Amino acid sequence: MNYTVPPKKMLILNILDILKKYSDENHRLSAKEIGERLEKEYLQKVDRKAIKRNLLNLIDFGYELEFSESTRINRNGEEETITSDWYLVREFTDAELRLLIDSLLFSKHIPYNQCMELISKLEGLSNIYFKSKVKHIRTMPEKLPENKALFYTIEILDEAIEKEKRVAFHYINDYGIDKKPRLRKNQNEKITTYKVNPYQMAATNGRYYLICTHKYYPGTLTNYRIYRIVDIKLLDDETITPAREVPALKNGFDLPKHMAENIYMFGGEIIRVKFLAKRYIVKDILDWFGYDVRLWENDDESVIVEVKVSEQAMLYWALQYGEHIEMLEPDSLRTRVGAAARNIADKYGKR
Repeated sequence: MNYTVPPKKMLILNILDILKKYSDENHRLSAKEIGERLEKEYLQKVDRKAIKRNLLNLIDFGYELEFSESTRINRNGEEETITSDWYLVREFTDAELRLLIDSLLFSKHIPYNQCMELISKLEGLSNIYFKSKVKHIRTMPEKLPENKALFYTIEILDEAIEKEKRVAFHYINDYGIDKKPRLRKNQNEKITTYKVNPYQMAATNGRYYLICTHKYYPGTLTNYRIYRIVDIKLLDDETITPAREVPALKNGFDLPKHMAENIYMFGGEIIRVKFLAKRYIVKDILDWFGYDVRLWENDDESVIVEVKVSEQAMLYWALQYGEHIEMLEPDSLRTRVGAAARNIADKYGKR
């Protein structure tokens, strides 16, 4: 097999490529080792002075290279500086890349194939030593059917929010037993087209949501799972309803507050809720509702908690933590929680 010898002007790029692939703080390279890689991988036989000159040029070009210096007496009895232990300082540490990859793995809105593509790109930001640490992710099972338009949807939403324009889309309402999506339809079995005012995108509980209001009902914030948005279009001729006209946004959008009040992102009216909770779940309460919750002493084993939250979300949360809490107010929600709990108990009491 014949190999084409690369031109000398490629030398500096080949040296940079070697640093990217084989160097980090724990794997430093001497000029000799770089030369051996150049000869083996690029068929370039280069002396150490030329290698050092190109390394220094990379520093001049803005690349962050670290190296060590020492002095020695050469054959002519003159003192000269020797450089060694070269490595490229990464934009991301391995720990930071690991965190980003884990975030993708734990995500519930990015389909498997797209997740693997992103992980491969993140791996490429490190070197060969990093890749060997994440081989186990290749066996991760597919979590979701692929939505090839997901990133396009995100791009359109980002553009719409930036330009303050409305968007239109269809929405996956359900999946059949064949695991294929079912778009939401109206009473006439016609696919529903949503026209909304997009204000923010947010990630919570491993999922990605659009926070918006409907064109014809601009007073109430609504949340849509972005993964389920399909056939999206930017409506260049329709400007969004100004935030000042949306009651929840008239004083500016407080994302942490919104997320705390919509713990399951159901949307709907925000109400004040009071419940009794065992002391040992206070940490869970703070995790879910944030530090704006109000807490009062009740007795040695329990506290009284007051939060502002979506009523539907609170119903789900109360059922999730039913063994550890008791809903107190409002009466309507206490009644709903009790009815749901009895319904569950009846199902398990039939055997």
